[in-house]
Amino acid sequence: MKKSLLPVSLLAALVLAACNSNAETSSSDAAADNSSSEPETITYESENGPVEVPADPERIVVLSTYAGNVLALDDDIVGVDSYSKGSPNYDLEDAQEVTADNLEQIIELDPDLIIGLSTTPNLEQLQEIAPTVTYTYGALDYLEQQIEIGKLLNKEEEATEWVEDFQARAQEAGEEIKAKIGEDATVSVIENFDKQLYVFGDNWARGTEILYQEMGLKMPEKVQEVALEPGYYTLSAEVLPEYAGDYLIVSRVADQDNSFMETETFKNIPAVKNGNMFVANAEEFYFNDPITLEIQLEFFKENFLGNE
Repeated sequence: MKKSLLPVSLLAALVLAACNSNAETSSSDAAADNSSSEPETITYESENGPVEVPADPERIVVLSTYAGNVLALDDDIVGVDSYSKGSPNYDLEDAQEVTADNLEQIIELDPDLIIGLSTTPNLEQLQEIAPTVTYTYGALDYLEQQIEIGKLLNKEEEATEWVEDFQARAQEAGEEIKAKIGEDATVSVIENFDKQLYVFGDNWARGTEILYQEMGLKMPEKVQEVALEPGYYTLSAEVLPEYAGDYLIVSRVADQDNSFMETETFKNIPAVKNGNMFVANAEEFYFNDPITLEIQLEFFKENFLGNE
């Protein structure tokens, strides 16, 4: 009787051992898979403290300013502010135009990340919809902002590489331009909007970051006095010649009254008379994200250097 039971007992022991072995192997494989897989979330250190955000966001709502920064890193935007939606620089055909006041619309988009400004309304409600990160406009310079967006989207290395490459190319172009127009030549950037003329400092988009910060071109002293610190200054067409540099960049808004450009006062500005005025499409110059900056850089190279 004992001899007949031994094989059965041995078989049971072998089966049990095999099960335990398979279970351990499965657990080991699962642990290995978990350790090698990418994390689902990361902790982003925002200006308001740590925020748990998706490691690979797929449905992003951008409520102001930063659409181009996000698009430059190939991330998916499902909702965007009206200014960005209307920009000819961005491919946002599939993104809906949204506002922070229409919470129901944002909920329907089912975002996994929301990006806005520190002044964006309804922030508490937005935070209940999805992880929400805001920035104070101007707290970071335009290149630091791109790196910060890279950190948020888990693509800091990619963002940093672009920044370093862009700076090198812009500075090289600046040296070529200064060699052609002279080290002391001055450049002004103006724009007409809602019957007002504006002249810009070195950090209010319109290509000013490239011209003044990267290329090192000079700003007229009078512009420095009134626009450098606030970023822009409002002036009348009558006094515009006092703020015009040796070269004049006109960021022209197509649907605005641009009749000031037909006046004798404007036509007699030396930069205009000498053919040193370049007219840009204001809609392509509003922002200072990588996509827009690349467009602006090519504009300046083409207009200052021509076919050289």
